[in-house]
Amino acid sequence: MDSAKAHGSGLERRLRKTVLWVAGLNLAYFFVEISVAVAIGSVSLFADSVDFLEDTAINLLIFAALGWSLHRRAAAGKVMALVILLPALAAAWQAFVKAGAPEPPDPLSLVLTAGGAVVVNFVCSLILSRFRSHGSSLATAAFLSARNDVLVNLAIIAMGLLTVWLDSGWPDIILGLIIIVLNAGAAKEVWETAEEERLAAKALAGEEID
Repeated sequence: MDSAKAHGSGLERRLRKTVLWVAGLNLAYFFVEISVAVAIGSVSLFADSVDFLEDTAINLLIFAALGWSLHRRAAAGKVMALVILLPALAAAWQAFVKAGAPEPPDPLSLVLTAGGAVVVNFVCSLILSRFRSHGSSLATAAFLSARNDVLVNLAIIAMGLLTVWLDSGWPDIILGLIIIVLNAGAAKEVWETAEEERLAAKALAGEEID
């Protein structure tokens, strides 16, 4: 029993240290990406920069929540499921605004910035993947968010190349819809994991499971 507790405590310490690094990486690239997004008028980069800020918040919340009980972790997991939807809402709004005047963003700046984002998010997802088997909605939230970001960044690169060919702002708008779908799927999975933790907490407390 003591060895199991020590293992769990060591795992949580490593996860807390990891999420602090991930939060720092995300916050740093948020400033890079949002600056470029505003400069070139890109919906997809703007939405992705909000995603970096969201990932910063998620990982900082994980850092704080790891010392909590199973019941409180489940509640935190549900909060993060809702937080994951924020960039999707931002993308939807920007797509709506740009639909009235779909000017294409600068493709080179778009591709280079998205390429940097791929590197940052791939590193984050790689180091977080070690903790996904931890079985926590917190670790699941961080991993899924980083993984989805890699997919979004690759889509932005492809969209930048398509923009060169079409000379249109519509690929940028359509990618905003893709971001919405990806984040909604991640939010659903995190919510379900958090609900499982809530039921487990009730079972441990001897309460009736609804």
